Amino acid sequence: MSNRSHEVEYEQMLLSRHGLWQHKGGRGKDGPMERSAYILLSRIRVQGPMSIGELSDAFGLDASTLNRQTAAAMRSGLVERIPDPAGGMARKFQITDMGARMLDEKRDYFVQALDKVMADWSDDDIAHFASYLRRFNSDIERIEGRPWPRPGTDGP
Repeated sequence: MSNRSHEVEYEQMLLSRHGLWQHKGGRGKDGPMERSAYILLSRIRVQGPMSIGELSDAFGLDASTLNRQTAAAMRSGLVERIPDPAGGMARKFQITDMGARMLDEKRDYFVQALDKVMADWSDDDIAHFASYLRRFNSDIERIEGRPWPRPGTDGP
């Protein structure tokens, strides 16, 4: 492992400790949104309705874990089960109006927090940082064999 990889690991660890998630943005007026629900809703929003099997493949998690996460999201009113729009046998999960609203509120909170952190950064610095993060995530996705769709693209 290179010395630079050690630096990246350490900075990634520090990044994960900052806890933007735990501040006031962690709870909306309709109650808490767990981090797992935020990621689940984000994926469904970009890709469209997904079955447990599709979610399991996308997240690299076993179906029982996804069953627990989707059940919690259903109890919170964030997702609902629908028949497969393509006519398949499996039921799929889609975001409810409340789930979409809460996801937007959470994302707006994070964007505002990032705006504060990067207030003194140039537009070029922000663009380069976003590009490096996208490349880093895309390379992890390539190695794991689980690409993640980006908004404005044609899926995974």
